[in-house]
Amino acid sequence: MYKKYIKRLLDIAISLCSLLILSPVIMIVAILVRIKLGSPVIFKQDRPGKDGKIFKLYKFRSMSDKKDKNGKLLPDKDRLTKFGRILRSTSLDELPELVNILKGEMSLIGPRPLAVAYLPYYNEEEKHRHDVRPGLTGLAQINGRNALNWEERFSYDIEYVNNITFINDLKIIFKTFYKVIKKDGVVTRGTGKTIDFDEYRKKTIRRK
Repeated sequence: MYKKYIKRLLDIAISLCSLLILSPVIMIVAILVRIKLGSPVIFKQDRPGKDGKIFKLYKFRSMSDKKDKNGKLLPDKDRLTKFGRILRSTSLDELPELVNILKGEMSLIGPRPLAVAYLPYYNEEEKHRHDVRPGLTGLAQINGRNALNWEERFSYDIEYVNNITFINDLKIIFKTFYKVIKKDGVVTRGTGKTIDFDEYRKKTIRRK
């Protein structure tokens, strides 16, 4: 009952209320992004959602457009500014995803939506993370966030998919607030301290 009907109703209610309540914060962040990083303010990227359906994920922009002498964009770690790192470490860059939730492309709680490029590298068990809508936060995020290795992340994702309850979702929401405030388990994306899943899986295959 909760998984099929109530969870979606709560997603709509909470995302709508959050957008209204946080609108001043969203506006301020948008202005700062425009001033410090330029246009566009919103970064859009294809991500796989429920059943692998591709949707446009919305985030606040956190990187510059710096290019090398040949006009090619520099690596992420060279384009991620101090301001961008603050946005990512505080998760403020994720606020536009509330629109994705309202549209039904995401949920408040679920496996984080990852890159489309990763799709060919999932094993059969890992593919089940797409049996549900991806989340703004999830079980993996309260158990280490992006400091976890890939096997650990996916293990938590599948554990969540197999055990969706109101109580579990409530616990994840409260623990997420705690983790964000404490900045616990944070490895800022784009700093070169984490390895992309496709590269990780390729290395794993080569070792075998």
